[in-house]
Amino acid sequence: MRTKELLAVLATGLWRWDNASGRVTLDAEAARLLGLPAAPVEVTEAAVRSRFHPVDFAEINGVVQLAVSEGTLAEARLRIVDERGEVLRTVRSRSRPRIVDGDFELVGTLQEVPEPQPGTSAARTPVTGDWRRSREAFLLDAGRALAEARSTAEVLRVAAGLSMPGFMPDALAVFGIQGDRLSVIGHHGQLPDDELPFSEMMLETDYPAAEVVRTGRAIYLPTPEDYQRRYPITWPLAAPFDHRSWAYLPLVNAGRTIGAWKAGFAQPVAFTPDERSVLTTVARMLAQALARAGVQESQHELAVGLQRSMMPTVQPDIPGMAVAARYVPTGGGLEVGGDWYDMIPLPSGRIALVIGDVQGHDVRAAGLMGQLRIALRAYASEGHHPDAVLSRASRFLAGINETEFRGHGEDQRFATCLYVEVDPATGLLDVARAGHPDPAIRMADGTVMLRPTSGGLPLGIDPDGDYPTTRIVLEPGETMLVCTDGLIETGGHDLETGWGRLRDVFEGHRAGTDEGVAASLERLADGLVQAVHGPSSHHTTGPLVDRREDDIALLLLSREGASCGLDAGDRLAQRPGRRTVFSVAQAEPERIAAARRQMRDVLHDWRDPDQVDSAVLLVSEIVTNVLMHTDGDALLVAEVSGEHGTRRLRVDVADGSDELPHRRRPGELASSGRGLVLMELLAGAWGVDPRGDGKSTWFELYEDAGTLAEPSDPVSSGPEESVAEPAA
Repeated sequence: MRTKELLAVLATGLWRWDNASGRVTLDAEAARLLGLPAAPVEVTEAAVRSRFHPVDFAEINGVVQLAVSEGTLAEARLRIVDERGEVLRTVRSRSRPRIVDGDFELVGTLQEVPEPQPGTSAARTPVTGDWRRSREAFLLDAGRALAEARSTAEVLRVAAGLSMPGFMPDALAVFGIQGDRLSVIGHHGQLPDDELPFSEMMLETDYPAAEVVRTGRAIYLPTPEDYQRRYPITWPLAAPFDHRSWAYLPLVNAGRTIGAWKAGFAQPVAFTPDERSVLTTVARMLAQALARAGVQESQHELAVGLQRSMMPTVQPDIPGMAVAARYVPTGGGLEVGGDWYDMIPLPSGRIALVIGDVQGHDVRAAGLMGQLRIALRAYASEGHHPDAVLSRASRFLAGINETEFRGHGEDQRFATCLYVEVDPATGLLDVARAGHPDPAIRMADGTVMLRPTSGGLPLGIDPDGDYPTTRIVLEPGETMLVCTDGLIETGGHDLETGWGRLRDVFEGHRAGTDEGVAASLERLADGLVQAVHGPSSHHTTGPLVDRREDDIALLLLSREGASCGLDAGDRLAQRPGRRTVFSVAQAEPERIAAARRQMRDVLHDWRDPDQVDSAVLLVSEIVTNVLMHTDGDALLVAEVSGEHGTRRLRVDVADGSDELPHRRRPGELASSGRGLVLMELLAGAWGVDPRGDGKSTWFELYEDAGTLAEPSDPVSSGPEESVAEPAA
């Protein structure tokens, strides 16, 4: 019997669909099945398309593309409609597709599918529009879930939890490629050691996953008999899992096969074109998600490695002191930027704390940061003073800008830096600053004050710039915070509002009852980072989960003392003093304004605002007189002692001149000469004490104004005392 006669007996028609020409050739049976006269005919694509149900025709292109990618037949069930849109019959099309210059050509058969009898199962009958809608919803959900997965483990968990419409795998496995071998990246639905026989399997092995990787084509095994017949050698490895059907699909990303995905089913699956289409789409999304997660994990591993190499471990065993540090990178790119900190043992036995920020958040900033950190360590290890260390570092960075970025001014970088030389025995801090935020000091009673320091331009701008040194005394029980601007200005804050946010955390920190100084300091470091970004981690454990605007580096230095580690009640019982030391040089009259701010910070919780104003005015008068009538600098020491409500403020301003002031009687229009008059009117007690190397002018204020001390008799000999207007 000839082929045409056999097809006629089976009620099967032949067709040829040429998408390039838009023509479809039908034999008599195919024409009849499409509702046309039963005679061979060549019609337009539009004429044939009008005979298909619109929902079914929309599936043809996807089915053809799937068949082309797998090298299989394109099989689809199509509902045939008449001119009024009513369904005449359902046909099954089985065609061999071929892509030519982007267009497809189909050559295959059309055969009528009988309608299911009442009472029979329709589980595997022609696909309906409802099933397609549920499939589309599933694919949208799967794509969204896989796109949000950030690691390989998350991708595998998402894949294991996908509930496919109409059929659901009972076991999943993802295979990767390592050289000439397969590796099991992850699996689900099997025992922990079940993957061992499949690990380190050669790609030449007669195993479905290996063949999928070699050929890039999917393999579907609907029955155990199919598996045993095609892969008799490796069938004994698969038989114990008691699956009834298997699908192995290539994981392809950017045109390259990166692995294979196995789906095992406990129930038989026929792998219809719609089911294969779902599996193929999931495999493509899974491949993209795994590739993306692999890149992110590689970047994270590189970032952590760079952080560990660039961020040193702080030295925990400084006698009488404790140190804590944090580095939090931005959330994008390699998550390594230009912020850094360092801790350098010096030849003198002291310790140098360094914190800085190279402009930018890219690889170039990280590279410059590494070079600059090494240079600073070298200069510090040679024994140079803080000002000399920063001067040499600025010249070093300027040289890099000149040699590497010559002619590219927009690529030149600068860096801010704060260099602190610490004497652990005395608490002396020699601070040199290059355009960096000032340090903050938390006193023994919890008061936080910014300590203004002298400074110069950021490093790399002026190779001959000067960086004057400021001396600060860290008293027992006090803690110093130095940080980069990322901790202050993140979240739309400026320096003022940013410091206000940190001040609340810094002042509100309380040590636990059984908590040591070091543990308390570590908890404070976490609290400061949490105030900006939420839960934090040590710098060696990797980045946070949210995206950040700027890198953060911070250092905390605490000097152990009687009040360290005590809770609020213990500190109140011991009534710790509040003390600040501030110097104003002859060449820096602008620091008089900073001295006034220091006084307001010291008296931020003083009961009487008028007394605060008086203290600020008296400090301004005394310091101004030192700068105008002596050749030396002014050293201001302010101390608050006693219990709240009855505290005493004592301010001493020392200078190097032994010439003592005396009282004047200025005229009505005089612009000076009222300093001692103000002292008598505003101070609870005051005086001038001669010293071996100069003198000290002092005054006291009492929070309880009802118990004032009698004014002391000032020394009346010496030049006339004059009063200048407070410096701005």
